[in-house]
Amino acid sequence: MAPAPWDGVPAEDTHFVLVTGANSGIGFGIGQRLIDEYLTTRSLSAHLVLIPTTRSVKKSQETINALRQHARQFATTSQALQSRVGPGYDPRDTTRRVHVLSVKLDLCSFSAIRQAAAQLVHGTLSSPSADADFESLVDVTIPRLDAVIFNAGVGGWTGLDWPKVAHNILTKGLVQATTWPTFKAATAGHTVTPLPSGPPVGEVFCANVFGHYLFAHALVPLLSRPAGSPLAPGRIIWESSVEPVWDCLSLDDFQAIKTSAAYESSKRLTDILALTSTLAPCKPFVGRYLHNDTTTTTITTTPPKIYLVHPGVVQTTLFPLNAFMFFWYRIVLYVARWLGSPWHPITAYKGACAPVWLALQEQGALDAVAADRVKWGSGTDRAGNCRVLKTEVEGWGWDGTTAGAVVKRAVGRKSGAVDLTKERREEFEEVGAKCWQEMERLREEWEARMEGMKIQE
Repeated sequence: MAPAPWDGVPAEDTHFVLVTGANSGIGFGIGQRLIDEYLTTRSLSAHLVLIPTTRSVKKSQETINALRQHARQFATTSQALQSRVGPGYDPRDTTRRVHVLSVKLDLCSFSAIRQAAAQLVHGTLSSPSADADFESLVDVTIPRLDAVIFNAGVGGWTGLDWPKVAHNILTKGLVQATTWPTFKAATAGHTVTPLPSGPPVGEVFCANVFGHYLFAHALVPLLSRPAGSPLAPGRIIWESSVEPVWDCLSLDDFQAIKTSAAYESSKRLTDILALTSTLAPCKPFVGRYLHNDTTTTTITTTPPKIYLVHPGVVQTTLFPLNAFMFFWYRIVLYVARWLGSPWHPITAYKGACAPVWLALQEQGALDAVAADRVKWGSGTDRAGNCRVLKTEVEGWGWDGTTAGAVVKRAVGRKSGAVDLTKERREEFEEVGAKCWQEMERLREEWEARMEGMKIQE
């Protein structure tokens, strides 16, 4: 087992972040922005260890190379870094503090999820480099994870329902239609078989929610902290979307979601799980989830904290459009921003604003604003300047209280949105407890299947 470049660095001057689905789109933008903001805000001797996951070895290496190239370009051109160091600034001193490793992860294969988690928790990672600007990493261990950002997912869309496009724009206006669209045509009943001996599971549910759910539980040993540790608890950052509304998910729909879930329903479930994770009715199930039997039972540990984020409206290849329509879709999104929408970052790098803020912000600052009770969104002003904004969630409001919105601009709220009532808040809490209970039942059921397969082997 080889020593890692960060082994002699104080723990508070190292940061370990894992991002799923990081080879393109928002995930890659998160990787780029993590590098930029970490280097410009942390100590000049601090090390960032970035772990993007992809679905193939080839994509992993391409992502490592691309992120290294971004780090090199940023270190060479950043006026902020040069001014901090002063005369004699050498970009190589910066790039050798950025370490990119990768893990192969297929969220629709539970065996692959278990293998990836085992490699992170018990094994080693390698990322050799012949480039003098970056340290060569061979068989290094990951001592902990400070944040995991669950970005990967599938949309399940096939295109646009054009009559609905026209109806949405004419009846709701461009901003509302492009922020909360109802014109996306989606596949129905597409399932995957995550284990050879198990039943089928809805692909969208598996990739967007349940695969991540299993992965996070397996990573608990790296996300937990011994009692009294000066380090902040690990952060599980779920990436949702600005779109989900109240009727995307009900308890009656939950059984169907496991085999045939729409994208919006999967994100609504994500919202519910994340925002109710600290509530008393959910604690028995959340406590079970944030404990892992592989951790020692003789040492009291501080479990990770769960946060919720969304990137705003970003143009990515997740939505299938030909080149002609892709161009005009981008123009439409810019028009929506110019009309005053706060939810149109448009580019992946700007959409990464809120996820990166949650991953790097000091724990005291997050606790001061009860960040685990808020859905944080990447927003921009008309000029495209990024900012992190609270997002209104139907049934939860802005922070789970009935105190009202922090900002009540009609252009930034969904048409027809109403202020939170006590009754709706209670219903949201009830749904949350039942969703947590069902997710834990599913996790234990599938993990029992995996253990059975292991014994047979």
